[in-house]
Amino acid sequence: MYYFLHIFKITYYQINLIFFHVPKNTLPENFTKKKKMKKFIFLPPHSNIIYEWQTRLIDILDGWDIRVPKNRKEILNMIENADAVFGTLDNEILAHAKKLKWIQAPAAAPPAGYYFDDLINHPAIVTNFRGIYNDHISVHILALMLNLTKHINIYINQQNNKKWEPLETPKFHSTFLPESTILIVGIGGIGHETARLCKAIGMEVIGIDERIKEKPKYVDKLFSPSELDKQLKNADFVVLTIPHTPKTEGLFNLEKFKLMKESAYFINIGRGMTTKLDDLNKALRNGYIRGAGLDVYEIEPLPINHPLWNAPNIILTPHIATHGDLNIDERRFEIILENFRRFENNKNLLNVVNKSLWY
Repeated sequence: MYYFLHIFKITYYQINLIFFHVPKNTLPENFTKKKKMKKFIFLPPHSNIIYEWQTRLIDILDGWDIRVPKNRKEILNMIENADAVFGTLDNEILAHAKKLKWIQAPAAAPPAGYYFDDLINHPAIVTNFRGIYNDHISVHILALMLNLTKHINIYINQQNNKKWEPLETPKFHSTFLPESTILIVGIGGIGHETARLCKAIGMEVIGIDERIKEKPKYVDKLFSPSELDKQLKNADFVVLTIPHTPKTEGLFNLEKFKLMKESAYFINIGRGMTTKLDDLNKALRNGYIRGAGLDVYEIEPLPINHPLWNAPNIILTPHIATHGDLNIDERRFEIILENFRRFENNKNLLNVVNKSLWY
């Protein structure tokens, strides 16, 4: 219907122009001046979801030329006049981008090397997918905490060996969650949701964060990173949700583990490079901490000969904390779509990254 109305409108004005000499400046603006298209590029590699997003965006949005280049030659050609891009750039691609204003990172926290010097110094804004995993990962954290304190990992081994042997207190079953304290290093979206779940159980929540200055809801005490060492001794659980940055790389080493309670548990679901795995192995085997749960690692996959595989009282999951639902891709799409609309209306974008900090 719209198509025929559109055709009728053009025909009407053409007739007026030809037969009644209506001045050109009285015609609708969109009749005499074609709207300039903005250009968006999805950089390779391309999964089926990228082609689906391209189709949906074209269907929803007006005024966008959305491309999916197949090889480097097409990338360098298309990027020259692109306004925005999705994916991972390098120096050559960035140098060819003459109009680039917005870069959508392909992850909530891209790996080391994504934010190279030229990109950090480039005026283009970078956004990420921060926030889409908050509920998934916080539930995984809680699952690790429950498993470690109720010793499910040990009982599973007993079950496999058909062994009935209740673990005795006080060596086991001595941590009661409602009377415990959790130290969350990184009170972003994941950290805040984890705090909410822990407060619902009755735990005390201590937060460490570099950017947040006011104590959020569900956090009992908030400190800056300079107070981390002092607070480690107060926690029954130390949970890392922080991204990998130049400041956080190797942050948790043997010195940090020695500052923790011997009865405390360590959990990392943020980024693997924040924790020295060899030092964690030493801490577990020497009794500096009671146990640990990891979903991320310095090296992925964890090498088959790494001693952590059989370290005492550790639970290892293969970077799957975000698994368990089919809504993640839709959450990604909603962020992209909202930022398309904000970009074309010159509004502040969602999830803007401080490029020099990598998050």
